[in-house]
Amino acid sequence: MGAAIAEYQHTGKADKLRVLSSMFDEDEIDVSYLFRDFGHMPEIERRALELAREHGGHVLDVGAGAGCHALALQDKLKVTAIDISSLCEQVMKERGVKDARCINLYDFRLEGSFDTILMLMNGTGIVGNMMNMSYFFLRMRNLLAHGGQILIDSSDLKYLYDNGDGTYDFDSSQGYYGQIDYQMQYRDVRGSKFDWLYVDFDTLRLVAAANGFKCEKVVEGPHFDYLARLSLK
Repeated sequence: MGAAIAEYQHTGKADKLRVLSSMFDEDEIDVSYLFRDFGHMPEIERRALELAREHGGHVLDVGAGAGCHALALQDKLKVTAIDISSLCEQVMKERGVKDARCINLYDFRLEGSFDTILMLMNGTGIVGNMMNMSYFFLRMRNLLAHGGQILIDSSDLKYLYDNGDGTYDFDSSQGYYGQIDYQMQYRDVRGSKFDWLYVDFDTLRLVAAANGFKCEKVVEGPHFDYLARLSLK
């Protein structure tokens, strides 16, 4: 993804970013979409940014990519934008993101007390799988300021297994149905495979409660997606 973002930044055009998975057919991302401004963002993202502005303080933008969310916020708020790609960090700085860093969310060199932790474009994906949920919430405790919030979106993939008669064609013995593997490729640059997690809202709410967090659904999107706000109980 970093290679695709860097090429678009420097040339104004890019090929499609290929999204590969052992579980689904190949998909594509239009790289220009990663450079969208506020007016071209879906409702879920616009609402998340509005909530961050209303809350104020210091925002941590996780998996910031080309920095579109950070750029939409930093005129009013202090924003730290992180991504694991050094190319994304470079592009964000070129685009004017004031505090862009190449670092993993779970790297304990990342320190701070953040009033909003922003995790968009299926933010639950960064958790990887359900087994990591408790560790994820522990990390959130370490990073959230008193009274802070997590704004995170996801989708319920259950619809993909719908037989149309009220039954679903997935095997629960194989684990949670929202656990996916992905791999990104841009031209001849292919990244490593990684785990990605989609979580239905009821499951997120239950797991959050078990880890000491309140969870409310803020917006429900048109494609089984939603925005949730989490905070410590």
